[in-house]
Amino acid sequence: MVKKYIIIIFSLNLLSGTDIEKALSIAGNNKIEIQQAITNVPSEYYAGMEWLITHMPDNDLKTLSSQFLINNCRLAYEALESSPWGSKVPEEIFFDAILPYASLNENREEWREDFRKNFFPIVNDVKTSYKAAILLNHQIFDKVGVKYSTDRPKADQSPYESINAGMASCTGLSILLIDACRSVGIPARFVGTPLWYNDSGNHSWVEIWDNGWHFTGAAEPTGEKLDVAWFEELAGNAKKGDMKYGIFAVTWNSSEIYFPMNWLPGIKTYGAVDVTNRYAITDEDVAELIPIRIRSLDLSGLRKSEKITVIEGDNSIFEGITKNETCDANDNLTFMIPKGKTITVKSMDDVQVVDVIKEEIIDLRTGQFDN
Repeated sequence: MVKKYIIIIFSLNLLSGTDIEKALSIAGNNKIEIQQAITNVPSEYYAGMEWLITHMPDNDLKTLSSQFLINNCRLAYEALESSPWGSKVPEEIFFDAILPYASLNENREEWREDFRKNFFPIVNDVKTSYKAAILLNHQIFDKVGVKYSTDRPKADQSPYESINAGMASCTGLSILLIDACRSVGIPARFVGTPLWYNDSGNHSWVEIWDNGWHFTGAAEPTGEKLDVAWFEELAGNAKKGDMKYGIFAVTWNSSEIYFPMNWLPGIKTYGAVDVTNRYAITDEDVAELIPIRIRSLDLSGLRKSEKITVIEGDNSIFEGITKNETCDANDNLTFMIPKGKTITVKSMDDVQVVDVIKEEIIDLRTGQFDN
């Protein structure tokens, strides 16, 4: 009885806080659900619930049930506490990168229990969140049957929307990987740029925390390493402080800047951290190298995988395989060539001579073409 009395007093004190009062006011007709979430959550999860209530989007305050929020808190804490790296995760990282039930505006779903049951066996014997994130990125997309496709129903798909569709863009893939990571106690957050520096398009990816932030493309694993991706050169030329060409990570903490969502232009609901500098190219020699991107296109204009050789003079200097439609639209075979060189780009069906003056995309023909 004494313990119950202490919990009630604690809850009443919590409800009197300025930030909580503000949240309850915003909740409107849903106020009773938010109050019950605070008063009924087990005492060991109070800190997390307080943070969540005072940082969650306004629309969620107006709609989410107490049971949804309590289950979310419980499962988030259990995931962290059962992971080998849990004791090394700072509380502020847990709050912002494990505890949230969503990244951005995707539909709110109760994915934690299902995802933990399905994905925990993948990382059961892993000792670091770094290694665990790599394994999840290698395995979960095949496990749930989701692949990259621009034919996906919409950009901002929730995890189950992507699973039901069997496809997702980089945004939906990133949300799915983030939630998979969070379900097993890996801090993860959504990262992206509204537009690459060369105006070739936008992209979204994932950062995970293991004694610092590391990046990876969702459904784009790179062997046994993080901080390696096809978009390194593009990201390396992003512009810090520029809401169009910068790189931003989502945060639910208070922030002076917002995360720019291409699918909802002008909406400033979610905070952001400008992380552009962490991706910047620092090697001065790289500035003299020009990215030459190569595609092999069939008669219908679709990208195909094909062996490509780059020749300078009489020497073959590079070889590679072009990307097909299962890869991000901006993920093309790219070679960094010294400015001023003249190269020959050769496939089985086509040959082009290129003077390397500025970055460009070289389209090679594949298959049978009419003259």
